[in-house]
Amino acid sequence: MSKAFTKESDAAGDDDDDDIAAPALPQGTKNYLTPQGYARLRAELMGLLDDERPKVVEVVSWAAKNGDRSENGDYLYGKKRLREIDRRIRFLTRRLDIAEVVDPSAHHGHDQVFFGATVTYANARGEERTITIKGIDEADNQKGEVSWIAPIARALLKARVGDEVSLQTPGGVERIEVVEVSYPAPTA
Repeated sequence: MSKAFTKESDAAGDDDDDDIAAPALPQGTKNYLTPQGYARLRAELMGLLDDERPKVVEVVSWAAKNGDRSENGDYLYGKKRLREIDRRIRFLTRRLDIAEVVDPSAHHGHDQVFFGATVTYANARGEERTITIKGIDEADNQKGEVSWIAPIARALLKARVGDEVSLQTPGGVERIEVVEVSYPAPTA
C-alpha cells in the first residue's frame, strides 16, 4: 500500500480530546469560574489563536517547502505542536462555552462558605489551614486553591464560621471547624 494512504501518528490518541490532562467535569454539573479565571482562560485561548498558532503554521509552511518531509525536524515537530495547540484550543473553547462565571465578591461580608470563598479551618489537633475555593480549570494547589468539587470544598460549602463539618479522608472521618470566611471586596 502507498504511504499516502496510511495514517501517521506520533502517539496513540493524538487527535483524541479525551487524553487532555485536565480534570473532567462531573456529570450534570456546571463549569464554575471566577471572573479572573475566565479572563485567564480566555487570554490563553486568544494567545493561541492570535499569536502561537500562526507562528507555528508559518514554520510548518516554510519547512514543507524544503523538500523531504519525512526527515525534516522543523516540519515534524511543527505538525506535532500544531496538533497540541489545536487540541488545547478545542478544549478551551468547549470549557469557556459552558462556563458559568460567578463573582465571589457578591458574598463580601458574609460568613457562609460559597464558591470563591477563602476559608480558614482548624482540625482536631488545632492545626489551621487556609484555602480558596475556585473552579476546576483554575484551582492551583500550590497557591492554596482547591476545586469546588474537591472533598474539602464539598465539606465546607454552605458551612458558617464556627460550624464543625465532617471531612472524609483516607485515614477516616475528620472533624474540622470553620474559623474564618472571606471574599474579595467588590470592584467599583
